[in-house]
Amino acid sequence: MDMTARWAMPMLFAGQAQKEVFHNEALARIDALLHGRVESADVATPPETPTIGQCWIVAAGATGAWAEQAGCIACWSEGGWRFVAPRAGLSMDVADRGHAFFHDGSLWRDALLRSDGLYLDGQKVVGARQAAIAAPTDGATIDVEARTTLGAVLVALRTHGLIES
Repeated sequence: MDMTARWAMPMLFAGQAQKEVFHNEALARIDALLHGRVESADVATPPETPTIGQCWIVAAGATGAWAEQAGCIACWSEGGWRFVAPRAGLSMDVADRGHAFFHDGSLWRDALLRSDGLYLDGQKVVGARQAAIAAPTDGATIDVEARTTLGAVLVALRTHGLIES
């Protein structure tokens, strides 16, 4: 085997010529993946003036130097574009989305936990914390007060996405 099983890092062998080339290729892949951040997951055309170290998740319909690399991570380096095929469990922060994507082994998916809440199946189920609901106090008509409180609880649950609107 001349590559690692998960990330296809080139292996070094005794007596191998130009070991630095293989070692540097492995370092470039590690640099792209370790605590990874990509600019976008919605771009299918390589940018005209990328900065060394910038990466993208190649969108469907890729063209130019990214043709046939959809779903891969494209990273600009001193030597041009380098592509890494994702594996299940890989997570990348996506700058223009403001949250991470993870790869499930087949597709890139939005992270469940985002800055604006917790999502399940693409639906927000927990959002920002709402103001406290005042506890009921004395009242001449208990039913009205109870209904008002229950209504406030229901509004809070709907706002958090815990029940349907």
